[in-house]
Amino acid sequence: MGRQREFDVDQALDAALCVFWRKGYEGASYTDLTQATGVERPALYSAFGNKEALFRRALERYYEHYLDFLPQAVELPTSREVVERLFRASVELTTRYPDRKGCLGIHGALAGSDDAEPIRIALIEARAGGETLLRERFERAKEEGDLPPTVDCAALAAFVLALLHGMAVQAKAGFSRETLEAVVDQALSTWPSK
Repeated sequence: MGRQREFDVDQALDAALCVFWRKGYEGASYTDLTQATGVERPALYSAFGNKEALFRRALERYYEHYLDFLPQAVELPTSREVVERLFRASVELTTRYPDRKGCLGIHGALAGSDDAEPIRIALIEARAGGETLLRERFERAKEEGDLPPTVDCAALAAFVLALLHGMAVQAKAGFSRETLEAVVDQALSTWPSK
């Protein structure tokens, strides 16, 4: 009969998520993770597996709890409303917490060692899924006459993600919410809606 866990798995996962968000995958040590969670290393391994598995669980939680605005946004009536919601929600999220600015996914994808390659690939695949979702939404907008017939929906989706990711990097670098909102306003002023 196995021993019963003496810690709240969800609380530990939330604490680990915050460490990864603040430090990135490679920057987060097991010492950081055990200190933040209050859980000893063997118990963390038992509950979550290795650091990579813990990061993947934290990333799932991040998508569920912090990026829930993406599926909601793509349901809005016009492509401009979709993009405005994405931009503004992203600015709000990436500047909300003074101790963990930016985006967990972007910060994690910038990891560079060979050891972090599986994490980098997982994050790239997740980003590609978001890009596909946007491209499909823009194709629908084009069919509905919301976007001009000449719009390249794949390029437009890549453009939106490039802006989202760039703003996340800028937030991590200390750009203010007001500055990022001005970037959003500029991007929206060039939106190709009919």
